[in-house]
Amino acid sequence: MTESADSTGTTSPASVPAPTADTLLVPGETCWRIERADRHAVFVDAADYFATLKQAVLRAERRVLFIGWDFDPRIRLDPRAPGRAHDDRLGPVLERAVRANPQLEIGVLQWDLGMVVALTRRMAPIVLLNRRSPDRLRFSVDTHHPIGGAHHQKIVVIDDCLAFAGGIDVTADRWDTSEHRDRHPLRHRPHTTRLSGPWHDVTSLVSGPAARALGDLARERWESGTGEHLEPVDDVEACWPDVETFLTDVDVAISRTRPEHGGAELVHEIELLWLAVIAAARETVYIETQYFANRRIAEAIADRLGEPDGPEFVVLNPQTAESWLETRAMDTARVKLLDLVRRADRYDRFRLYVPVAEGRRPVYVHAKVTVLDDRLLRIGSSNLNNRSMGLDTECDVSIEARTGDPREAEIRAAVLGMRHRLLGEHLGVEPGEVAAAVERCGGSLVRAIESLQRPTGRSLVAFEPPELAPVERFLAETELLDAEHTPNRWRRVKQAFGGRRRRQRG
Repeated sequence: MTESADSTGTTSPASVPAPTADTLLVPGETCWRIERADRHAVFVDAADYFATLKQAVLRAERRVLFIGWDFDPRIRLDPRAPGRAHDDRLGPVLERAVRANPQLEIGVLQWDLGMVVALTRRMAPIVLLNRRSPDRLRFSVDTHHPIGGAHHQKIVVIDDCLAFAGGIDVTADRWDTSEHRDRHPLRHRPHTTRLSGPWHDVTSLVSGPAARALGDLARERWESGTGEHLEPVDDVEACWPDVETFLTDVDVAISRTRPEHGGAELVHEIELLWLAVIAAARETVYIETQYFANRRIAEAIADRLGEPDGPEFVVLNPQTAESWLETRAMDTARVKLLDLVRRADRYDRFRLYVPVAEGRRPVYVHAKVTVLDDRLLRIGSSNLNNRSMGLDTECDVSIEARTGDPREAEIRAAVLGMRHRLLGEHLGVEPGEVAAAVERCGGSLVRAIESLQRPTGRSLVAFEPPELAPVERFLAETELLDAEHTPNRWRRVKQAFGGRRRRQRG
């Protein structure tokens, strides 16, 4: 099976070709491009990310582009550091950066309906922000999307040589440390002392050609949303911030969702990668996601759960969605799909957990992370719901350990290490304890988690779905609030990628 690709890497969704190598990341299919990252870092939770972002913006030389679902210039970036609160707020930091550097331009592109939501938080409209800001600091809204669609990417590109991409919006209610205290005095919305709840999130940072590729994507979005064409920044070398490197000289794949709109064809690389991951899983798929509301993915998981020697699936979710509308759309779908999956789970290999803080307050899971065996790590903006697969714009980045790569063992260890780092955070133990528990349990992540769960304090608790009212059952059955937007490729993807299962080693 073959597909044609245009100059931007967009492919027709008519078929899925068989991979020609032992890889799940296939440009034009499960990803857009694969580029080398000189350095790659992962930020677990927003406290360190925001502090690093502040540092990187103030060091920028030519251009900073923010591509976001939501944006709030009033938030503090590094509230743990000394100094005046006003000087630490995002808006003043951006203004200070452009005033200190006459060569610097900063652009902020936000989803248009996100701006409407911002008005409910008493944030100044974009037009006022532009009037109050220096000429080289520009705020814009992006209206170029289908009805009901959202621009959901969370990307920041600095000088086309550093790029952040993942699940963390540069807005209110995102800041938290990995302690996820029940009550943290610095965890509150701007200009209020009312404390917000614990919030878990993940994003990544890359330099080198991978950052340039994300810069290409960000500039394409900027032109689509504003009509202004931006040339690449060519004459700036990456200034790596003071942050620990996860991997060096590693290939990074960029996967997208782009809806069919305004003459652009549907791109659903993210959905195809989801299906490829499930098809190729040998032992374990670990997932952190805001929702569990995509029937196609749930059916693919159920298919694998029916195999006697199939993989385990561990999913982390928040206890409930944030807004009334999300609760009606996503929580109801989760109940329905959980029933589907659990009926298929005859070998007891599926779990859905909610993390809780020390006082057993639920931690809101906003992260979008997938870890396949010891093979693939994906961090992105896409959720496990229908709109992230075909209606919204999304951006995920992945690394993969390839058979025969001289650094295969190093990358496999890093992938597993990140899984254990995340689970250690949720279970209140060190990552090494998670790894040791998995080994004691013969490689079973489900049994390892059960051995580390605690009845009190910080831990993971099994999610128990509530009973649905008649209206909620109707919404779950009809998918009225979150309809499918892509063709079903599970059987073709399973055939193409199912043979790419590799036994976990080491």
